[in-house]
Amino acid sequence: MAVVVILPKQGQSVESCIITEIKKKKGDTVKKGDILFSYETDKASFEEESPADGVVLECFYNDGDEVPVLLNMMVIGQPGEDYVALVGDAVPVTVEEAPSAPVAEVFAAPVAAAPVAPAAKSSASFVSPRAKNLAATEAIDAALLAGSGPNGRVIEKDVQAALENRPKLTPLAKKMAAEQGVQPTTGSGLAGMAKSTDLQAPVNTVYGVDYEDKKLSNMRKLIAKAMHSSLQNSAQLTHHLGADARRMLELRKKIKAAMDAGTLTTNITLNDMVCFAVIKALKKFPNVNSHFLGESLRLFNKVHLGLAVDTDRGLMVPAVRNADDLSILGLANQLKEVAGACRKGAIAPELLSAEAATFTVSNLGAYGVEMFTPVINLPQSAILGVNTIVPRPKDLGDGVYAFVPYIGLSLTYDHRSLDGGEATRFLKQIAVEIETLELDIF
Repeated sequence: MAVVVILPKQGQSVESCIITEIKKKKGDTVKKGDILFSYETDKASFEEESPADGVVLECFYNDGDEVPVLLNMMVIGQPGEDYVALVGDAVPVTVEEAPSAPVAEVFAAPVAAAPVAPAAKSSASFVSPRAKNLAATEAIDAALLAGSGPNGRVIEKDVQAALENRPKLTPLAKKMAAEQGVQPTTGSGLAGMAKSTDLQAPVNTVYGVDYEDKKLSNMRKLIAKAMHSSLQNSAQLTHHLGADARRMLELRKKIKAAMDAGTLTTNITLNDMVCFAVIKALKKFPNVNSHFLGESLRLFNKVHLGLAVDTDRGLMVPAVRNADDLSILGLANQLKEVAGACRKGAIAPELLSAEAATFTVSNLGAYGVEMFTPVINLPQSAILGVNTIVPRPKDLGDGVYAFVPYIGLSLTYDHRSLDGGEATRFLKQIAVEIETLELDIF
């Protein structure tokens, strides 16, 4: 009997996924457990296995399509088997056919005809017809624009906004832009108009064209959109402060000695200690442990700590739920677990939502970064950037000065949520917690 394979729902907040590769095409023979297709959310990737032996009777989507979750992806059965009755109740349609419906609820009415052919590339589905026509006329790639319409759909005003930030093109330049997919950065013609020469990339006379245009991955596009949206839709300000790291470094030496002696099995890093100190400070400054919702501030009784993790696929920020309930050993183990899951692509999608965490820590100290400005994961009210440790002069009293190791702390906060004074006091409290840190493990 034929079996319908649907696109699974990976987490409560996931409404659609990108199909990265169809591994079994229509007509291919498969065995139970074979990988049928791979897909990804905005942060994690997955593979779907065949639930039975048989043949791929139908495949409704193609590589690169964005597909709402729980829709039919494939039908597995025996050659020549009739499967129309299985898929007649929920045939996938494009967003163009049902623009007013939410992405996760786009279904066609029950039918008794043969299965609908695979949908067109979904990137086109998220561009309105008027926007598509204007973009084609003005030689702009609408798929690269951030959409302000329903479900992120690119509408006409998005194309108009892009045109306002681009020089006007001569007819020849417009033709070249449409054919070559390039855009001008400056206009050297009359009244700042961009000429065809403004579209030509600089050519190295020895090696010719010395660059390569590489398409952004789906994940990179989503990260870029989120970062741009964060900076556009909040009032972000960063304060920098150093904390005396001597206590942390002393504890780190004890931890290494205990691990060498076999009395400690969990490797507690400097980042673990900083996160432990941050949690203590958040409990004393509840306004920072919050989400800004426009008309209200949502204050959390528990600390759900986000940790920025660098992976091969891009930046991921998983949340450690109820981090304030954990000991330093429990916190260190949880941070390592979520970071490892991110790098393997096995992290639960609901833990990657910006709403899952109440505060985020981003540590670039291992790379030698001395100061940076982290970007807030909205709707969170703040994020802490952790920098490298550098020696700085300090007054030790009685006129004695010495170079002391300081760890740099960079707090970016949403000025709509927090005043500068409160943000500064919170940042200072983190420093105090670092400088007076006690670990009940020895």
